[in-house]
Amino acid sequence: MSEQPPLVLVVEDEPDLADLYAAWLGDEYRVRTAYGGHEALETIDDLDDDVDAILLDRRMPGLSGDEVLAAVRERGIDCRVAMVTAVEPDFDILEMGFDDYLVKPVASDTLKETVEGLLRRGEYDTGIQDLFALTSKKAMLEAEKSASELADNQEYQELTARIETLRDEADRSLEAVTQKDDFEALFREFDAEE
Repeated sequence: MSEQPPLVLVVEDEPDLADLYAAWLGDEYRVRTAYGGHEALETIDDLDDDVDAILLDRRMPGLSGDEVLAAVRERGIDCRVAMVTAVEPDFDILEMGFDDYLVKPVASDTLKETVEGLLRRGEYDTGIQDLFALTSKKAMLEAEKSASELADNQEYQELTARIETLRDEADRSLEAVTQKDDFEALFREFDAEE
């Protein structure tokens, strides 16, 4: 029996757009759609933590994408989330628990690459996942804000410092693994010589 492909939940209040995203992804993934925030949370509850990635519209009537994202994180659901929205990113995104941010309109290739990236990130430990998410937020802000706006924003400065800390930790972890592998290889060579 083969393993099922990852499950992607598309949350979009414009049904035609949600169905288009689902069609783009349907050949590679299992896809469910929810046409609003309340329906998204009901669907997530029904799926019982089986969701691997969520594509989440930020501005929806009733229950916004921001509120859905907060509920997903509060419930401890372990999945990657990309905001796919017409809302231009602002410094408020720094406090949000998403992994990637796409500004509409989104092309098919971009959407597919984003989902692939989200799923790949899910394989890493928490520190690396955080590094990817923060780096994505930094890139979005740098694309949307002027250098002076970035320089004047304390939250952005803290984000930059946090990214540097996470990069240093990742480098140290990689170095430790490399040294451990070298150490083990040395013993294998020593055992082989006996």
